[in-house]
Amino acid sequence: MLSRTAQNLFWIGRYLERAETAARLLDVGARMSLLPNTTDGYQNEWESLLRAAGAGTSFKERYGEFNEENIEEFLFFDTGNPSSVASCIGQARENGRIVRTALTSQVWDALNSAFQELRKLRLQSRKSRELSDLTDWTTRQCSTVRGAINATQLRNDGWHFMGLGYALERADSTARLIDVKYYVLLPGVEFVGSGLDSYQWQVLLRALSAHRAFHWAYGGDISAGKVAHFLILNRECPRSLINSMSSAAQHLHELIERYGDGAPVTARDTADEMLRDLREHSIEDIFDEGLHEYLSRFIRENAVLANKVHADYLRGIGS
Repeated sequence: MLSRTAQNLFWIGRYLERAETAARLLDVGARMSLLPNTTDGYQNEWESLLRAAGAGTSFKERYGEFNEENIEEFLFFDTGNPSSVASCIGQARENGRIVRTALTSQVWDALNSAFQELRKLRLQSRKSRELSDLTDWTTRQCSTVRGAINATQLRNDGWHFMGLGYALERADSTARLIDVKYYVLLPGVEFVGSGLDSYQWQVLLRALSAHRAFHWAYGGDISAGKVAHFLILNRECPRSLINSMSSAAQHLHELIERYGDGAPVTARDTADEMLRDLREHSIEDIFDEGLHEYLSRFIRENAVLANKVHADYLRGIGS
């Protein structure tokens, strides 16, 4: 497969997962905004979300005031924000158009339908739609495309590049969403174990569509340790870091097997090392290091892995 085709397929996966993450951030913010402010710094959950997502500076330059209306515009509709839902779905559709012959008709139809529906949404009055409707619309559209990919695409190298894009983006987004809760939203250590702490963990689980699955796995008691274990180390959780990294490593191993002895191994070795680190850590080890510090390190290492994928496969190397 030509590297440019592989790159387009890889970014279809990344952009769709990124669109869903932007919508989930909106959901977290909307649920958090229902809580009263505290006197110790929990003053603007919207600003906190953007800080954790690394978009606080760019938002402030464009909008200034942190409020729900501006955040909704920035994270959902603003094509000047490369990580907005509108930008990501538009880019995913454009990447799909470029490699149209590498996609089944069902995948292309799902991508194109999402893009066309989004154009109609952008023409509607912002006040005519509930924020929760926008979040539900995004997750539904992204799930439809993902379902079409899994149901109809050949399990060839193109499918592995799309899956690799999904896995790396999901690992990054899950780590950032956990960090939103633990490092940014909680006002201070005195709130750990409080009703506010428990509510925020519940909000995070609901935003990740993982609330019921968590209760199946751990019962009714919600605590920082259990939620962090579920979202980082539990192999049964589809969004966990260990599951995402296992998927990334598997796709890279499959690509090397397909391309033979001359295939580059730098990205695969890095993914294997990150997966081994996850398997060897307990949740106690992670909290001893500091959850924010651990997640920050994981996000950096995941970015290095993505760069190695580009170096190995997506930079002008035909195969």
